[in-house]
Amino acid sequence: MTLFGLKTCDTCRKALKALPNATFVDVREAGVPDAVMSKAFAQFGDALLNTRSTTWRGLDDEARKAPPLDLLAAHPTLMKRPLIQVGDALFLGWTAQTQEAVQNAI
Repeated sequence: MTLFGLKTCDTCRKALKALPNATFVDVREAGVPDAVMSKAFAQFGDALLNTRSTTWRGLDDEARKAPPLDLLAAHPTLMKRPLIQVGDALFLGWTAQTQEAVQNAI
């Protein structure tokens, strides 16, 4: 199990605490592998972009028009967090539904 997020993100910390066996990958330092990001975008679409983030607000209108995968490659902090990979399954966020789905997938 791999948890992609930011070490400074409170939600990621909560998820990591609940999933002590998960391998943590800080997207700011290591990024997300292209294959995982492509699969995540195919599964979650625009929900993968965190349009409420400080990074998003700092982008100009022209930059926001870039393809989402290009934006995420250039600004990994734009990804909604955490992105959790359990085998071939991907989960986004840390809602009660996601927590239950992850526990069922383990």
